[in-house]
Amino acid sequence: MKSTGIVRRLDELGRITLPIELRRSMNIEEHDPFEIFIEGDAIVLRKYEDTDIFTGGKDELIEYHGKKVSRQSIREMARLAGYMIEL
Repeated sequence: MKSTGIVRRLDELGRITLPIELRRSMNIEEHDPFEIFIEGDAIVLRKYEDTDIFTGGKDELIEYHGKKVSRQSIREMARLAGYMIEL
């Protein structure tokens, strides 16, 4: 993990502000979703990206009932169900 040398304080609601330089360099826009998780003794923020609910892949996603599924997972499920899909 690389230190930026920037220090911010939490406000009374537990919020911090990401510096504009950091947002620009990481292509972070207003209202972008983030994942928050713990890695050792660090709190990590990662820009959220949709992924296939089965494989975690990020390619060729389709939304189905509010979930993201890749075309490859759909093909594989169809094959497992005994359907032949021609492309």
